[in-house]
Amino acid sequence: MMPREYTYGPFQSRRLKLSLGIDILPKCKKCTYDCIYCEIGATGKNELVSPDFRIHAPPSHHFRKELTDILKYVPHLNSITFGYNGEPTLNENILDFLTIARQVRERIAWTNEKPRLTLFTNSSTLYFKEIRDRICEFELVLAKLDAATQEDFIKTNRPHRETPSIDEIIDSLVLLKRAMPKTNKLAIQCLVYNSYKKNIISNNNDQNIEALSEAIKKIKPDIVQIYSIARIPAQYYVFAIDDERKDEIVKKIREKVNDNSIKIDRY
Repeated sequence: MMPREYTYGPFQSRRLKLSLGIDILPKCKKCTYDCIYCEIGATGKNELVSPDFRIHAPPSHHFRKELTDILKYVPHLNSITFGYNGEPTLNENILDFLTIARQVRERIAWTNEKPRLTLFTNSSTLYFKEIRDRICEFELVLAKLDAATQEDFIKTNRPHRETPSIDEIIDSLVLLKRAMPKTNKLAIQCLVYNSYKKNIISNNNDQNIEALSEAIKKIKPDIVQIYSIARIPAQYYVFAIDDERKDEIVKKIREKVNDNSIKIDRY
């Protein structure tokens, strides 16, 4: 087997079960956020980019073969998942990768259902219609929304200065959900954390949870995933909330949203 250029795993995911990761960004991280809890470390000065930053990086001729070589050994895979080393929607060639992944998937004899073609996005680029049009083609879109107040958004995700406000991002998620085919699903993922530092209040506060509930009610996603830190975070002073608190948050959101068509769980 040739050296792996694009794929990592497969690994067991809390939310996606057995998942094969696909990284379509350069090996140097490029992201619009410098999230306080990021498991791959802080976003450096030259790695933090505007949401209108674009990377032209089409798949090399190795991608199809690499993906085929991996997938034939995991016929029980649950997800082929795009995203890791930053924000994948920055790559303007994302649909070229998706097309090849879909073609390769069709040639594999799967044990059960075909793995879903999944995308992780931090939601910052969704105010561009061309980005929404591209990611509508993914069967499952996992969109980040850790905060729904501007204050919590700034301190949690630490976005590039040209990133739109959290209200604009929420409006973009509304537009994305409306544009998605009924066969494809939108999941909102909310990471909630605590902080050791007295001067850095975490997003684990009633005002933010209330605002998140209102945002979810507005977006009408198919799925909401409440989870917390599970790996070493970028900043030492943040840590996970416990399962009891996750249950409380899920209960509050369910009561506020009051829509049984939206699946709300904690991980």
